[in-house]
Amino acid sequence: MKIFLTVLLLAGSLTTFSQNVLDGSWKGNRETPNGTFEVNYTFKVEGKELTGTWKTQFGEAKLENGKVAGKKFSYTITFNDRKIEYTGEVVNDNELALKNEMGEMKLNRVK
Repeated sequence: MKIFLTVLLLAGSLTTFSQNVLDGSWKGNRETPNGTFEVNYTFKVEGKELTGTWKTQFGEAKLENGKVAGKKFSYTITFNDRKIEYTGEVVNDNELALKNEMGEMKLNRVK
């Protein structure tokens, strides 16, 4: 019985300290009428809250109102006095799918 409780306690503590799949750096390309540009993200999940930054050649912004629900997540970016709402989904440990009013984009984990 002691061994069982020890294993159960150890397994529970490992999942508590495990990192969320969204945590880290991600990169993608946005296609626009003016050409393609690179988009870089840094995500951090704490509980159900998503924080981080969005960075392109045009500037940088913090993620606002970030939320995580299982494999789905959402956030808002304010850039040049414009709010852009994003929704996303974890495809796998190395790929995310994002959507906003301008279309869809895939992000890949930066290792």
